Amino acid sequence: MKKIAFYGGSFDPPHNGHLQVAQRLTEVFELDEFRFVPAFQAPHKRSKNITSPFCRYAMLALATNTEAKIKISTVELNAPEKPYTFETLGKLKNQLPRAQIFFVMGADSWDEITTWREWETVLTVVNIIVVTRPGYAVEFSRVSEEIRQRIIDLRNRVSVFEFQVSNSKSKTEKLNFETKIYISDAVNIDVSATEIRRKIRAREDDWHKFVPRAVAKYIEKYEIYN
Repeated sequence: MKKIAFYGGSFDPPHNGHLQVAQRLTEVFELDEFRFVPAFQAPHKRSKNITSPFCRYAMLALATNTEAKIKISTVELNAPEKPYTFETLGKLKNQLPRAQIFFVMGADSWDEITTWREWETVLTVVNIIVVTRPGYAVEFSRVSEEIRQRIIDLRNRVSVFEFQVSNSKSKTEKLNFETKIYISDAVNIDVSATEIRRKIRAREDDWHKFVPRAVAKYIEKYEIYN
């Protein structure tokens, strides 16, 4: 069974933090594929001026061009009339019935999870990976006890395998029968797309260090955030 992770977001622009999440989670979870899922326009950002989907897809392609296991899914770009995550995950489940699917979200998204449309479905239909951020607490009080029982804290763990061998056989077998919510600190980088856009507009040259070189060249050539 293939293990495939999907990481949704605006990626406006895609930066080194996004790429490091893909690289590290591919290692930690021994993934066969990691796919970025750029949103056509996220429901909670409809009132904001978002860069065109074409440009964001192009930047993601440049950022991941040399990464064999890291790809881009157009599932949300091809269906802008169905922007909600639970709809996307349902479609992916139908398209990949034999795959073990993981959905990746940041600590900030986890903090807002109960505001998402059909959020309990999101947390149930596939495995979830919550990636922590430096200085950003991950709270569990908002979700039900049933959901909390499926949370596996992998912080300070090198891999999922390390967790499995350090727990009893009976517990590991039980976990395999249900989707899980993993909390991972595999990435320890705090980069913000909002801050990168601000730096570009303010003509602060140090923004280049936060994005892959090819992405920086694309942004400059087409004056994306000017």
